[in-house]
Amino acid sequence: MKNLTSDQHCNPRIRRQRGMALVAVLWLIVILGFAAVTAISLLNFQLDVADSQINGFRARMAAEMGIAVGCNPAVERGDPVLQFANEDGESYEVDLKTEGGRFNINYLLAEKAGGNDKRLIKEIMIRWGIENDIAQEISDALMDWTDPNDEVQANGAEREDYEKIGRLNQPFNRPFYSLDEVRFVRGWDLVERVRPDWRDWFTVWSQGGLDVNEADAEKISIAAECNIEDADALVEIVRGADGLRGTEDDMPFQNLVAGQNGPGVMDILRVPDFYSSIISARLAVNDATVRIESIGTAGATKRKIILVVRNRAGKPVILQKTEEVIPWAKKQKSPH
Repeated sequence: MKNLTSDQHCNPRIRRQRGMALVAVLWLIVILGFAAVTAISLLNFQLDVADSQINGFRARMAAEMGIAVGCNPAVERGDPVLQFANEDGESYEVDLKTEGGRFNINYLLAEKAGGNDKRLIKEIMIRWGIENDIAQEISDALMDWTDPNDEVQANGAEREDYEKIGRLNQPFNRPFYSLDEVRFVRGWDLVERVRPDWRDWFTVWSQGGLDVNEADAEKISIAAECNIEDADALVEIVRGADGLRGTEDDMPFQNLVAGQNGPGVMDILRVPDFYSSIISARLAVNDATVRIESIGTAGATKRKIILVVRNRAGKPVILQKTEEVIPWAKKQKSPH
């Protein structure tokens, strides 16, 4: 018996079979390990999704609370009630802005005393780095889109031009209802490539000219055709010593011309008298259209609600409401 057992141990075929069995067992362990890791990862993903859905609802409710606070005409910028957080990890942060801090594209293209101001739109695009000829074509196309007739501007685009590229029933021949419609205008795809943030420059909701109390120095300098240093000086006066808008030391202008309290907007920007009528038509003060931006947070989840309201302090009218999902970021686990 001992000799038989010894022979079996020495049999190469038996040893090979045992080795293959061992390899198979090791592979099975590896596969089971991968399966376990995958199952755990899937479970964690499902838990994250469930947590995001629950917190997404809570974050949206927090954002709605912020909107309700922001709509109160008694609440002003810088008021502590515009920020809130509780012990459960829910919070909201509200920002009040005047929509007049952006150029109203419909206002610039509208026919009014002195004509439209598509030239300013062209100058904005040139400042962005778009060549003069192309900027002229796009501004003419914008004019053709919003005017009520089918007459083509010198370098514009009407119905036949859009049909050639397979787009029917365009242009709409009316003012833009939203900035989304601006993207349909021929050539605007180039603007989006050059300035992906172009939406931060335009609006369709303000009441007219650019509000000098809200706009940044770059926009003011383009609108007033003045140097950036004078525009910076104007912004510094409005924001006061602390350099922040919405604080107690703010000194917003109440009119464009000089008054008893000192020089007016046109004086600070050093606009020549012969050109003041053109520039003053582009500018405004204290636009009554307010943009209320509320970001609600629950855990690591955030939701943003934007409400555009006109006459917030009187008989408010809601012009637009949009919601955004701020990309969710997984919370980092503490090393302790």
